[in-house]
Amino acid sequence: MSSDVTTVMETLGKQAKDAAKVMRMVDTKAKNKALLLAAAILRREREEILAASAMDMKAADENGLDAASKDRLALNADRVDAMADGLEQIAALPDPVGAITDLVYRPSGIQVGHMRVPLGVIGIIYESRPNVTADAAALCLKSGNAAILRGGSEAIHSNRAIAGCLRRALVDAGLPQNAVQLIDSTDRALVGALLKSEKYVDVIIPRGGKSLIERVSAESRVPVIKHLDGICHVYIDASADREMALSIALNAKTHRYGVCNAMETLLIHQDAVDCVAPIVKAMQEKGVEIRGCEKTVAAASGLDVKVATDEDWATEYLSPILSVRIVDSLDQAIDHIGRYGSAHTETIVTKDYDAGQRFLREVDSSSVMWNASTRFADGFEYGLGAEIGISTDRLHVRGPVGLEGLTTQKWIVLGSGQVRG
Repeated sequence: MSSDVTTVMETLGKQAKDAAKVMRMVDTKAKNKALLLAAAILRREREEILAASAMDMKAADENGLDAASKDRLALNADRVDAMADGLEQIAALPDPVGAITDLVYRPSGIQVGHMRVPLGVIGIIYESRPNVTADAAALCLKSGNAAILRGGSEAIHSNRAIAGCLRRALVDAGLPQNAVQLIDSTDRALVGALLKSEKYVDVIIPRGGKSLIERVSAESRVPVIKHLDGICHVYIDASADREMALSIALNAKTHRYGVCNAMETLLIHQDAVDCVAPIVKAMQEKGVEIRGCEKTVAAASGLDVKVATDEDWATEYLSPILSVRIVDSLDQAIDHIGRYGSAHTETIVTKDYDAGQRFLREVDSSSVMWNASTRFADGFEYGLGAEIGISTDRLHVRGPVGLEGLTTQKWIVLGSGQVRG
């Protein structure tokens, strides 16, 4: 690693660490003021942001980016306004920092409990979508953290413009502008330097494709909050209401294809085999390709179902393809999810209370549901207001990561002069 890269990263890290010391003491009113000022500046500077976006889009055309990538990259007036709206929504959320919970008296007379505190310095590495610059910075700000942002090189001009608005808002609110820093370079070596900045950075959050997250997970010396795949399952139990099962399956798969909480595999109990043909037909009417086990192919006789392979069960398609398997029992469904799943989101459709309870207890994923679409695995739907990502890790947070997920707890003890004998 070059000395220049090391120097840049050390400078950013020291500035972030100093800013984090201030941010953890800032009250809610000051943080909300900064967020509301940032929203106003984004709206005021809309034309400048769109001009920066036009530069990114010109480069995207020259570099031959595909249509989907350019759609994620593009900004327009509505998207800038949506970023500003998002900052205002985060300002309206409850502030978790400083909350004291679980206070109990001990026999010695002391009270013991927990207080929520910021994580410190959060490094966020992301691709394409420039709105992440605003969303991620705002969530870190509201939770009392300092953020070092490293967006994709394809969005460098947009990210500079957006980060500049946020930094001006921090200054206007009397807060350290280095609470939000953008790595203002497309040098890929700086990503590696960020991942090795354990002296300054407390946690890394990657947002992007599987290759990015794999690289971050492999190289980082800093703890990482991440998920690699969203291989989500819907299991239709023997007692499932058939209309409900069809509705949930269709929504889980076809509401949006390219999202991590979309269903990729449908499991159906052998005693609910009458569900197969109607669901397959409804999926195919929406343009979904079906790949099924041999029993599924037989149950969907007359419909075009391809034979699934082992690779299909372990694939996150992010496209209109669905694998379907008929299972002998709830046990086999749970075993299948444990073997092929990614610990993201699974749901059971059943009227059987015991089956529902077993599924909730025994399926080891970050979100487990009963009679609901996997598409509900989302910070907004869970009442978090906003999320910075979804974690399939066990530590320190699982599932959608909102403001509380960007904090940790410390023990506090309240006494009245007690000493230990």
